[in-house]
Amino acid sequence: MSAKHTKKQIENIIQSLCILVVDDNQYMRKMIRNLLVNCGIKDIYEAADGIAALDAIRTMAPDVVILDWEMPMLSGPELVRIVRSPGVFPTPDIPIIILTGHCERWRVVEAVRLGVNEYLTKPVSAKALYDRLVSIITQPRPSVQLGDYYGPEPRKLVADSVDDAGLIATASVAIVD
Repeated sequence: MSAKHTKKQIENIIQSLCILVVDDNQYMRKMIRNLLVNCGIKDIYEAADGIAALDAIRTMAPDVVILDWEMPMLSGPELVRIVRSPGVFPTPDIPIIILTGHCERWRVVEAVRLGVNEYLTKPVSAKALYDRLVSIITQPRPSVQLGDYYGPEPRKLVADSVDDAGLIATASVAIVD
């Protein structure tokens, strides 16, 4: 998709998305669902843990996964590691947004290393969530394999080789307070 979409076309695309919300807190799932409904999204599924999320991703093939960091049984980072396994997981390229109450730099760095598309912190506004969805849809980045990394291509590549520091410096991750 190009950046030349009209506002109405973007709204139609966003409204047609199927989104999976993964959070162990039922109240947070409801809050995120309400934000998504306010963005015009109608096709919203929920999973209360990472195990249920893996099953939902396999069976429903959502367009985007919104994922909490801390969950019992299978954490957000553990789920991303599994999903971002081409040849092992059926949809390794699915866009993933981490939405968490944690904003420590090491978590953001880890999320980028794991291959998440976006990183948002709670509480999040409907506008911030909508903007991240628009970014994922209108400026999709192809998935790439860079050493042990598999995920969305960094927005800017520094030189010919990208080490972890270069990958982290070049990946654009939004932290919204």
